[in-house]
Amino acid sequence: MARVTATNTIVIEAPVEAVSTAIADYAGVRPRIQPEQYSAYRLIEGGQGQGTVAAWHLQATKKRSRDVKVSVTVDEAAGRWSMVEKDENSSMSTTYTVRESVGGSLVEMTTSWDGAGGVGGFFERTFAPGGLKKIQHELLANLKADVEG
Repeated sequence: MARVTATNTIVIEAPVEAVSTAIADYAGVRPRIQPEQYSAYRLIEGGQGQGTVAAWHLQATKKRSRDVKVSVTVDEAAGRWSMVEKDENSSMSTTYTVRESVGGSLVEMTTSWDGAGGVGGFFERTFAPGGLKKIQHELLANLKADVEG
């Protein structure tokens, strides 16, 4: 099995603190910014960053879907903020990293998981990242509109 990864970035015209607070807001912001591929969103525990547990259904393609239940951890360091959503139902994890950038904050979103082996794994590694990048792009564009609006 090889690791399958999709990464997307966006610049948001707002300070790191405002952007990171919005990303970590599972009670208000997150349900608003999720694209149509997400459904059945529910907040299970917490609501703001560290210790939050949330769940949703992700319909990645017509044939590929999964029930996701994430536990959230946050890491704050000088000049950088990151948050990891670790799916309790699979090897999938998503990391959001926010850094200062010209014009505001640079947000990077990286999702990865252990891919299948064999021929199916080849197709997964070849095509899944592109599809997931489209979903990531929409989520980040929605985040940008929410924070800047």
